[in-house]
Amino acid sequence: MEAKQHSIKSLKSYPEAGGRSLAAAAGGDVDTGGGGYRVVTAEMEMETKIQKAIDFKLEGHRCYKEKKFREAIGKYHRALLQLKGVHVVDGTTGSEVSLLNQAAAKLTEEQRKAVESTEIECYDSLTACLLQSELVNYERVKEYCLKVLGHQQDHFKAMYRAGIAFYHLGDYECALRYLRDAKCREPTGVLL
Repeated sequence: MEAKQHSIKSLKSYPEAGGRSLAAAAGGDVDTGGGGYRVVTAEMEMETKIQKAIDFKLEGHRCYKEKKFREAIGKYHRALLQLKGVHVVDGTTGSEVSLLNQAAAKLTEEQRKAVESTEIECYDSLTACLLQSELVNYERVKEYCLKVLGHQQDHFKAMYRAGIAFYHLGDYECALRYLRDAKCREPTGVLL
């Protein structure tokens, strides 16, 4: 019996196998009792998504340093899209949810920290990019700052930028509160 070899194009799908996952192509079909393969594949997909997210984030940082803000925004968004696959989202059904839950439950502490820090850095960097735009979308800046503050309540830059966003949106009380909080937590010698 001759073994058929395929070049791996991605961990997510195996085009030569009709778009099935690597595990399904290897014979690990959930309906035939080979569910263990699918869980391993889901775990590999999670690890791949985390690594891709980190890579996109780093590309975003490079673009930001080169003052290519629009390109950086795209990279940060792509990083966040990769991370959405790590979290179980509403709308996934049946065995898909079970499979994702099993893989997400098996994330190591290091992976969980990588996901959280990547999300925080991407949202924080997105706000910095958006504030460089000719026409600033302050609603979006506010939204992203609040996401960062949801993870890290004492994030100085997010507080400051949220204050700026609230000010431009006309919510002066919130703006003052965030700017005062930022002032209280301002590290010495930090440039925004």
